[in-house]
Amino acid sequence: NMNFLSGTWWSLALVVVWASPPVSSSWWYMGAVGSSRVMCDNVPGLVSRQRQLCRRYPEAMLSIGRGVAAWTAECQHQFRRHRWDCNALERGQRLLGRVLLRSSRESAFVHAISSAGVVFAITRACSQGEMKSCSCDPKKKGSAKDSKGHFDWGGCSDNIDYGVKFARAFVDAKERRGKDARALMNLHNNRAGRKAVKRFLKQECKCHGVSGSCTLRTCWLAMADFRKTGDYLWKKYNGAIQVVMNQDGTGFTVANKRFKKPTKNDLVYFESSPDYCIRDRDVGSLGTAGRVCNQSSRGMDSCEVMCCGRGYDTARVSRMTKCECKFHWCCAVRCRDCLEVVDVHTCKAPRSNGWTSRT
Repeated sequence: NMNFLSGTWWSLALVVVWASPPVSSSWWYMGAVGSSRVMCDNVPGLVSRQRQLCRRYPEAMLSIGRGVAAWTAECQHQFRRHRWDCNALERGQRLLGRVLLRSSRESAFVHAISSAGVVFAITRACSQGEMKSCSCDPKKKGSAKDSKGHFDWGGCSDNIDYGVKFARAFVDAKERRGKDARALMNLHNNRAGRKAVKRFLKQECKCHGVSGSCTLRTCWLAMADFRKTGDYLWKKYNGAIQVVMNQDGTGFTVANKRFKKPTKNDLVYFESSPDYCIRDRDVGSLGTAGRVCNQSSRGMDSCEVMCCGRGYDTARVSRMTKCECKFHWCCAVRCRDCLEVVDVHTCKAPRSNGWTSRT
């Protein structure tokens, strides 16, 4: 049974497009109950609890679809300099499913960032009035006090608790059916992703008074840009802790006793990652043949590391860039278009560049 993430996210991403057709489409003439049932019955891979939530909150599925786009882009940004660059997401669910089935660091990150994406999307939808079942945080009312003194709650505080609750009910539903090691790992990483979004909830305030003095303050809580969550989970990916199941099968223990026990904020994994050097269906690897590498780097994007020692090809290409930019008072920056010639380095393919598969 392929993991929920590997199939269902794709369909949810398409929901935004599929459920937002031109005005002339017959979709708009369907009844509300009928339309949500049609939509939810056409999302493959949902368990009964997820299908129930989909039918009850069809507008939430549209928000989740936007969240899929957000976490996919963030995953690709964080892995842009690595051999596995998260672009397997663009090659179909089977390839991504192979990555997730390995219980590796990459699988841990994808579960965390996708869970975080659902929290972010649902919370944002609540604040923007796109969901009937929630709105701004109802608890942020009246007066309160912080290190700067008293203030009044106002504006629209992001209802992060609702976003977390919905994400836990929807995303975790599939894993709660199983009691195996992978299900426990996925539940742990899903929770770490949800907690990451809540970690960057910040208080914003507006001052009122003579000449903008802060004799009176109105404050609200707002989520930070999703990039902060992505950066935080990227650090957790690099510090992910390898674990094994404990003897009674109810939790984890560290695989290497020299490392600390994972907290609820840490990412955990069971299996070591493959090197992703060659195209291999079994591990969901596209390989690095043709990937652009950085000749001057000593990091993961260096030609030596990215190309796995196979060497690289160099091509001289011309491209237009903005140059000789000048600031003109007031208030414009004007640039010239310049033709720039640069060397682009791409990894050589292995002698056999076909798909490797051990099945």
